[in-house]
Amino acid sequence: MKHMKAFVFPGQGAQFVGMGKDLYDNSDLARELFEKANDILGFRITDLMFEGTDEDLKQTKVTQPAIFLHSVLLAKTLGDDFKPDMVAGHSLGEFSALVANGTLSFEDGLVLVSKRAMAMQKACELEPSTMAAIVGLEDDVVEKVCADIDDVVVPANYNCPGQLVISGSNEGIDKACAKLTELGAKRAIKLMVGGAFHSPLMEPARTELAEAIEATTFNQPNCPVYQNVTASAVTDPNEIRKNLVAQLTAPVRWTQTVKTMIADGATSFTEIGPGKVLQGLVKKVDRGMETNGINAYQG
Repeated sequence: MKHMKAFVFPGQGAQFVGMGKDLYDNSDLARELFEKANDILGFRITDLMFEGTDEDLKQTKVTQPAIFLHSVLLAKTLGDDFKPDMVAGHSLGEFSALVANGTLSFEDGLVLVSKRAMAMQKACELEPSTMAAIVGLEDDVVEKVCADIDDVVVPANYNCPGQLVISGSNEGIDKACAKLTELGAKRAIKLMVGGAFHSPLMEPARTELAEAIEATTFNQPNCPVYQNVTASAVTDPNEIRKNLVAQLTAPVRWTQTVKTMIADGATSFTEIGPGKVLQGLVKKVDRGMETNGINAYQG
């Protein structure tokens, strides 16, 4: 059987102060692209990434481009060692995956990530909202509780078996957490996020992002991307575009994505970018799967 390499890219929450500095210091290519990113964004994101505070990095408009840059530049500095048979990214990470498989250029990917971050930040400011991680219950129990609550609250991230993140209005999240705790959830913890990502409350951001995506060139990818919305392999640029827009208000089906990639022949998963979260989630889906991570300059 062919050894099929899956490369996966992390989403928001994986950022850390100092991220990417080793790339900037050691790789001419990375330094050049970092400076290009500073120009495109109109502020020195490198200063915030390398020497900012946790607070600086927590702002959605900084976090998203920072994680994207770290992941994409790591992949680019791997040169011939980067030969994916399939790619996927968790939420924001899907944009990194699309640059990695040639669907988007580096510049277009960065512009879209920046616009997405700004649009999400704006949507968060329109209505106070949040997300919560629910641990230790079956997905269908969580889905039913969300459906029975009058306020906005929906399943947002199917991370791994027994871990589902819900998203919605503050009231909706409070009611759902209380009910799910009653039903035996091991944990129901509110997350430190700006708002209700992957919920209907992101509709204003979705409309804004749709226009930007429509105006961007999407190329034929050099390997399939497994998208959050469908949890299946996609190679048609128009379909990729459509799923990318839908992603803002739809759940991230990560558990299902990993299962599909394994069913389609993935024999190893390499996480590229900050943190180790996705390696852990893959292991929870299939304990025997080979996982590794690249989160620093390889030289």
